[in-house]
Amino acid sequence: MLTTRRLFVLLAGVAVLLLGTALWAGLRQRDKGVALARLVALPTEQAGFARADGPKDLVFPADRGSHPDYQTEWWYYTGNLQTANALHYGYQLTFFRRALLPPQEQSPRESKWAASQVYMAHFAISNVPDRRFRAFERVSRGSVGLAGAAGEPYHVWLENWSVEEVESGVVHLHAEQDDLFLDLTLTDRKGVVLEGDRGYSQKGAEPGNASYYYSQTRLETVGTLQVGGRKDEVTGLSWMDHEFSTSSLAPGQVGWDWFALQMDDGSELMVYQIRRKDGSADPSSSGTLVAPDGTARHLTRDDFRIGLTNQWRSPHSGANYPARWTVEVPVASLTLRIEPYLADQELNLSYSYWEGAVHFTGEHAGLAVSGDGYVELTGYAGTMQGQF
Repeated sequence: MLTTRRLFVLLAGVAVLLLGTALWAGLRQRDKGVALARLVALPTEQAGFARADGPKDLVFPADRGSHPDYQTEWWYYTGNLQTANALHYGYQLTFFRRALLPPQEQSPRESKWAASQVYMAHFAISNVPDRRFRAFERVSRGSVGLAGAAGEPYHVWLENWSVEEVESGVVHLHAEQDDLFLDLTLTDRKGVVLEGDRGYSQKGAEPGNASYYYSQTRLETVGTLQVGGRKDEVTGLSWMDHEFSTSSLAPGQVGWDWFALQMDDGSELMVYQIRRKDGSADPSSSGTLVAPDGTARHLTRDDFRIGLTNQWRSPHSGANYPARWTVEVPVASLTLRIEPYLADQELNLSYSYWEGAVHFTGEHAGLAVSGDGYVELTGYAGTMQGQF
């Protein structure tokens, strides 16, 4: 997804608490959330970190793992699931890494608890049958096995939330919290899609305001989902994004709208628009259209249009979010009409943003299409400017 999308600057403050004080361990979860939120406005020092300054060859499987020379990184899984009796659920499981210091400022430390990286993860379930959305957050240091990321073999985890390769092209995803239990096997049917210019994704005109970014756009999914006392076998499709960078929102940019859509004709569409203060879409907004055979077509801002057809006001944050859209890609004769499975899919964790499962219908090259996907909306509950 977007390099400006994730890993809030609050992680730097979280790390100070995690690594330097016993008081943190004694805080109630609610108090931790308040402390995290108050750390959002801390300044972010980017000097000394590697920057995405142009296209480079991504090497697999090594680049599936961590890139600690860059300040921020995330591994992002979303998906839509169905039970045998047609009950529908959405899920989100994301892992974020933030470096505490640039590589040249790190030095060996005697304590096994010492860490140069801090990790955060979000886990959310969109329970469509019960019209209920639930989201959770965890934060930990990247030491003593509490959290980490590796490329060979592929494994990303924070405590007992994890994704791990079990064979080539197949990963096992697991998360549990309270009465929720998610255990899935994801099989990649298309391989890696390099976003932007061969994996180099420019987010603004400033030098280095970019990321290295790839996706897996069609992950065939099977497994088990337990919600409360109801346990079901599920099938569906998942989407994965991996992105690493040292970057920030440019002056005048306040947030973004991101769409990942999987069509029943075997195609996928990812588009995002970075919103400016005046409501316009930044020229760096872009996307990718993936054909059934895996061929990827890069889309510039001029290649697509996102129209808003409804809004929803959050009773939690008071933010007004888009709630129904039309996405048009004239160069591909593609028009999609999109609406959320649930209006309220706002994550009110350390920061408030909307991320949820959606359904769509439309036309592609003269033929009817439909499908599911995920949408993320940021900057509506408060500008993201200065938060990265």
